[in-house]
Amino acid sequence: MFLRANGGAPPWRNSVTHDIPRRTATQEWVLWSVDALDITPLDELAADCISPAASFSSNSSFSSNSDYDLETRSPSMSISGTGSGHVTDRDLSAMELFRRAQVVRLKSHHDKYLLAEEDEESVCQDRNGSIKNARWTVEFIEHSTGLRFKSCFGTYLTATNIPFLLGITGKKVLQTLPKRLDSSVEWEPIREGDQIKFRTRYGQFLRANGGLPPWRNSITHDIPHSTSHQDWILWDVDVMVIQTFNSLDSIASSTGYEPILPPPPPPWMTTSHHHSKVESSPSRDHHSHHKSSGPQDESTLKVEGRVIHYKIANEKGEVEEGEEVRLIFKGSEVEELKERLKEETGLEDIVVCSRNPLNQKLYPLRLQLPPNNNDMHVVVVPSSGDVEAPESP
Repeated sequence: MFLRANGGAPPWRNSVTHDIPRRTATQEWVLWSVDALDITPLDELAADCISPAASFSSNSSFSSNSDYDLETRSPSMSISGTGSGHVTDRDLSAMELFRRAQVVRLKSHHDKYLLAEEDEESVCQDRNGSIKNARWTVEFIEHSTGLRFKSCFGTYLTATNIPFLLGITGKKVLQTLPKRLDSSVEWEPIREGDQIKFRTRYGQFLRANGGLPPWRNSITHDIPHSTSHQDWILWDVDVMVIQTFNSLDSIASSTGYEPILPPPPPPWMTTSHHHSKVESSPSRDHHSHHKSSGPQDESTLKVEGRVIHYKIANEKGEVEEGEEVRLIFKGSEVEELKERLKEETGLEDIVVCSRNPLNQKLYPLRLQLPPNNNDMHVVVVPSSGDVEAPESP
């Protein structure tokens, strides 16, 4: 039997069992993604000459020009060297560790990720690191030890001269798009054990603040003078996208050693699930909500059909907020959708409903779905649930 993560309505929802899935719709319930929490140091892997980031990549794709795009989503410090057996991770500076990084996440001492706010100006920290706002593209600066971090909006992480609060030494960190990329958008990475500090040109450090509002979840640049705040300038770096191998020639010339390429990924690693849960960002004081998905989060494959977003209601027609599942549906009939949702949810007798935007009541869907394959939001209600009867024509 297989370890199985169950879905559907309670008591099945979020439960874990071991079973043999016999229905097509539940075959994927026994599939698990594996995140490497502890990566073996490079000096222990010297005999194999394989990069830990490449070894534990969680999503690989094979392109037509035989290059590889590797991703790793380790929640621990995942920047590792790419060298041979003569080079260990302790021999590498912070800049050399960043040579393989193309897109990163920065996680603070408070276990929160550095996010670019939707207003395209503010930055904050939040525990939801799965959204695009947590991804920062790394840009190298020629003849410099600094880096630039570009947000998903094309803006840069910027150390400003604006005081965060009057009478307080900390200055605001924003996302900006200056006409000229000056030293305010440059951050020098400095190793502190397995973590990184980011220093501005003028000696301050990128700092994730804690405590009560307005300090909570704010980001400033400052020099911490209190012993209890020394950890607030330390960051874990998660490498989300590793530089493609056709660009490693420049890495070899800059670091002085040749990278070792891992073998091609197996074919099954290039496939993706046909649906996934849509995560929503938790609310925060004085911070806006973040969109759970965007163009960069969607599959790069062209999908035929429409996206159905559905929630499961209880027998009273009540729906829990924040839980929404999506699937790709190619049909046009309500009955076809009903059968598909039966398979997805594991429920036998259901009513597929839509919510009236005026009175927020649930009404059963009838006949055909709307044309043009537009996305739909529906609610799955057990047949004995509390829904409004459809009006007579």
